Amino acid sequence: MPSFATLQASVADIPTIIEIQEKTWEPTYRDILSKDQIDFMFEKIYSPESLADQMQSGQQFMILLSDETSVGFSSVSEEKPGKFKLHKIYVLPATQGTGAGKYLLHATENYVKSLGGTVLSLNVNRYNKAKTFYEKMGFRVVDEQDIPIGPYWMNDYVLEKPLN
Repeated sequence: MPSFATLQASVADIPTIIEIQEKTWEPTYRDILSKDQIDFMFEKIYSPESLADQMQSGQQFMILLSDETSVGFSSVSEEKPGKFKLHKIYVLPATQGTGAGKYLLHATENYVKSLGGTVLSLNVNRYNKAKTFYEKMGFRVVDEQDIPIGPYWMNDYVLEKPLN
């Protein structure tokens, strides 16, 4: 069984985040989104400049380590007092099913609680199999959103989880 740990990321970790994302996005979204949309969103959200902007505007990124190798990341920010948004959570496809995602989500929740967070929300594509994972982890659908991103639309569920 792998040994997991997390660390708070900084701008110096952006290449690691991009490397994980390059190995994660296509397998995650190829059955849901067109290649053009995947490429567009990847460039918009995961360019070094965009990630640096996200960090500077309040998103806290965490890197997941498995036996000292970076295998995933998450990012959260406070939307309003006590309510945080989970913007991103990804683990390498090879680590899925090992408890890596569960460990990273729990570590992210604990970080949010340490800042006084009482609710964690996230968006998930309506066709993403990860919705089942989030529901098993205590999240519930509270809304649906259709969000324009450039010429594309993200058709999402909004899920929330109270943090006790």
